[in-house]
Amino acid sequence: MACPHRVKGVCQLIGNMSPFEQGLSEIALAVETALAHRLEFDKDEVPERLAAAIAHGALGGGKRVRPFLAIQSAGLFGVPVAKALPAAIALECVHCYSLIHDDLPAMDDDNIRRGRPTVHKAFDEATAILAGDSLLTLAFEILGAEDCHPDPAIRAGLVTRLAKASGAAGMAGGQMLDLAAETQDLNETSIRILQGKKTGALIRFACESGGLLGGATEAELTALGTYGAAIGTAFQIKDDLLDIESTAEAIGKTVGKDQAAGKATLIACLGVEQARSELDQRIGDAIAALESFGKSADPLRDLAQFMKSRTS
Repeated sequence: MACPHRVKGVCQLIGNMSPFEQGLSEIALAVETALAHRLEFDKDEVPERLAAAIAHGALGGGKRVRPFLAIQSAGLFGVPVAKALPAAIALECVHCYSLIHDDLPAMDDDNIRRGRPTVHKAFDEATAILAGDSLLTLAFEILGAEDCHPDPAIRAGLVTRLAKASGAAGMAGGQMLDLAAETQDLNETSIRILQGKKTGALIRFACESGGLLGGATEAELTALGTYGAAIGTAFQIKDDLLDIESTAEAIGKTVGKDQAAGKATLIACLGVEQARSELDQRIGDAIAALESFGKSADPLRDLAQFMKSRTS
């Protein structure tokens, strides 16, 4: 696969990678390329500064885990990567919008994201808000288009589920709870609800979206949802561990902020060792949920194991 100049940050030498890391990298490049193409706006329609801010927030970094989940889940049902890409990049648009808004001074007030200045630092706060808004609405434009899936009912299902996962009952609601947690003491149950919304809802949608694209049965969608919920918890626990154990250079964003702000995390509630134990348990739960899919689900099993070893 050629490495276009604009996505050189994603293109890596894959000769020394494991098969899983190679697959993750190749899908990240495919997503980056498709997303870059989708963000080539008509200069007469989209203001140049806004287009630049959108690209800054959406391109040039990240492992693209959520699109990987969507594409690999669709692959369980024989959906080729090219057919799954529209839904995958729509999902990534929502994720990138959430990062842009999450970094704002009114939210988490971060200056670094993916090793670069956050959008409000590279541009300004108002432009960052509009860039996030644009990515969010673009996601639903992509899902609503016929090239996402020929069946309008499938497209409607994707739109409905993504709206719920990213809205007040999902990610946005989780962010509200996260902000409130800065001034409140949350118990373990409340922390799990918060993280299940803020992080877990979008990851669970990623897994279910592949099933929707592939015509999964209700039982298969349930299994994918169970896998996604477990992966979401594992992902958040590992993020929280990295926040206290890694460096800004390694993970490309500020570290130690959650602990300094007294934010509610499972690590703060359970302690590091118990959190590690739960990480292992959730990885096991995720793998168990895939039993009915046989060998075809190995990339998803590998991703579950990757949750423990990832360093960024």
